Amino acid sequence: MKTILASTSPRRLELIRLLGIEPTVISPSFDESAETVPGEITPDFLAEFLAVKKCMSVFMDYPDDVVITADTVVIYGNDILGKPAGDAEAALMLRRLSAKTHTVITGVCIGHGGHTTSFSEMTYVEFDVLPDTFIEAYIKTGSPRDKAGAYGIQDDMLKPFIKKIDGNLENVIGLPLCKLRKTLNDTKILKRNYKLDD
Repeated sequence: MKTILASTSPRRLELIRLLGIEPTVISPSFDESAETVPGEITPDFLAEFLAVKKCMSVFMDYPDDVVITADTVVIYGNDILGKPAGDAEAALMLRRLSAKTHTVITGVCIGHGGHTTSFSEMTYVEFDVLPDTFIEAYIKTGSPRDKAGAYGIQDDMLKPFIKKIDGNLENVIGLPLCKLRKTLNDTKILKRNYKLDD
């Protein structure tokens, strides 16, 4: 049995390796932009919904393996801030988050033996004022382009502007390790394979 990380995010790969798991990485055959989200799905549950959809696009092809997927969304007010379409949108997102608190939710889904287990975790992040000069320089690094909310909490350049993190840091990076470890422990089939005992 192998573990499949159905994500092309290098950050998630680095994080899951901290659990002693060396996964096979594949890209899920799932297009978020084409997905119709049910009207009753609130932003709080969107990340988990998308993680489940990603998992379902992969795990039926690997019935004897474990498939792990994740999806992260940034919520400011009533708006969901996904990956920016370009530099202009990235700048707009960062200006909206400047000197404000926003919510980061990562949904995770584990597929094994024809069944799925899913959960989500929420973290609150507060930024200090993000000057326009910083925003322009940060966007030039290219880092905001593939990240929800147009930022990576782990970026050294951003760290001086992080005023407060209320919750799990790894959740903001893209994979809530503590909750993932516990879920793997609580799922008996997976516990026999990983032995991630408390």
